[in-house]
Amino acid sequence: MDSANRRILGTLLFSVFATVTGVGIVVPLLPVHAHRLGADGVGIALVFGAYALARACFLPVFGRWSDRCGRKTFLTAGLLLYSLVSIALACFDHVAAWIAIRLLHGIASAMLIPVFQAYAAELAPAGREGRVMGIYGGVVLAGMSVGPYAGGLISDHFGFRATFWIMAALALAGFAACMLLLPSTSNERALRAVKAPVTWRALLRDRELSSLLIFRTAYVVCVGIIWGFVPLHASLALPIDSASIGLIITLGIASGGVLNAPMGVLADRVDRRAMVSGGGTLAVFGMLGFALATSYRDFVLASVCFGVGGGVCMPALMALAARKGSGADAMASVMALMTIAHSAGMLIGALLGGVAMEALSLRGVFPIGAVAMAAGTVQFLRARTAPAIVHAEPTDLPQRLAGSAS
Repeated sequence: MDSANRRILGTLLFSVFATVTGVGIVVPLLPVHAHRLGADGVGIALVFGAYALARACFLPVFGRWSDRCGRKTFLTAGLLLYSLVSIALACFDHVAAWIAIRLLHGIASAMLIPVFQAYAAELAPAGREGRVMGIYGGVVLAGMSVGPYAGGLISDHFGFRATFWIMAALALAGFAACMLLLPSTSNERALRAVKAPVTWRALLRDRELSSLLIFRTAYVVCVGIIWGFVPLHASLALPIDSASIGLIITLGIASGGVLNAPMGVLADRVDRRAMVSGGGTLAVFGMLGFALATSYRDFVLASVCFGVGGGVCMPALMALAARKGSGADAMASVMALMTIAHSAGMLIGALLGGVAMEALSLRGVFPIGAVAMAAGTVQFLRARTAPAIVHAEPTDLPQRLAGSAS
């Protein structure tokens, strides 16, 4: 990768890190604060589910438009909206208002996540998708690792509202970086207007891509349960402060984050499908660990086990998705589908967790995630490797993007 592409990738990684750190500062504390305001399990689920639902609805639109019109417009607009949403969250202290604002938050996320992923994947030389997606995933998880613990400290020392102002400032920093340092939208549009991307029907009928989407959904069902209900579970089971709750989430995310880059390199050299199924199995044990946790050490071990599973499987899974997107000339569309799977998993996880908390118990939420993860891993193993959606010639898009940035 030449210096111009490194500059583009560095800009993307900085913006991703700033955005994800801001979200990580806020999101793990939302269920605790909502519960203090009187929200029951369903209310907590709606705070999380509104975001996931809005994102899932708008991802196909923004992903397809990004493939046709360029990436920069969506990145800058999404980051600006993120900052405005953060300010709005700081100004309201009612669960109903949060649900409405989180709908807008989901729309902003739909502009950002698949476009960040697609842009990064397009910079990857052929055969090194795992390396680039591993670096990207590591930066995302680094931001998520810093966020929860920092959010706990900020909340404990400066109040809950301060976390929203920090999230707004970080989103504005990402907005400024993308506005100033990425190639112009007109250059992007000229480079990508080679041929129409593959249709949604062709993408959804591809069996291998479908298996990736199902696995991703199952994995994020567990993430939704962890983010939505582990903070509450730990706060009720243990004498614990907000920073310690954040540290449980942080250690799990960090354990996966440090593995993303080396696992990405490994995914370019070994069987990616074996890495996906192995990581999924570790995630199952992590979910069962939360169900059995009775001490702070138990919570940390369960979180780390789940995080290591994600660190093993996600770079390989995203490398497989990047190959599909490159072959179909529809990178952002494929990444949008992967993000839809993420949103669907978050929504399903939140709703399943809320229902299980009311019908069974808070501790009974976590075996449901383990079953979902096991089912997703089994279906992935059963799916036969399919031919590429389109047998495209090797692309020179990374070189053309570098030239446009020079």
